[in-house]
Amino acid sequence: MVGVEIVLVVQDSLAVLELYEQIFQVERVEVTAFPKGSNEAVFTIYGVRFHLLDENPEYQLQAPGAEGMRSLSFNVLVPDIEETFAKALKAGCTQVQPVTPIPELGVSSASFFDPFGYHWLLHQVHREVSFEERVQIWEERIQGGNQEDGK
Repeated sequence: MVGVEIVLVVQDSLAVLELYEQIFQVERVEVTAFPKGSNEAVFTIYGVRFHLLDENPEYQLQAPGAEGMRSLSFNVLVPDIEETFAKALKAGCTQVQPVTPIPELGVSSASFFDPFGYHWLLHQVHREVSFEERVQIWEERIQGGNQEDGK
């Protein structure tokens, strides 16, 4: 067997799993029911495998602190960004960026921190824009910005 899964250390795997189930279309794979500190939960979101582990200092497993995980984000393409984002906020997540249409790139985006310190980016694709088109759009923005700066 081979594969990749994203492991998140959290204070309480079961509580985190319940929150994610309120926001995303989660498919449970394996979930334990041990005392807090010994639990784990494996699940998928749109085919991507996640593995939650309870914080456990004995095994060097430490959840993000109050500052959250700033160097890692999860980018999830969703079918309805307004609905998914509203679920996240209702479940206690903190808005970073409201739902923002970016019509020239064919998407809307939003982001939030979950109560456990992890950063989630949401995107809904409204129309496909090729990589080459996206590069051209950004090059024009960069060149336009340099011209405004007198460069």
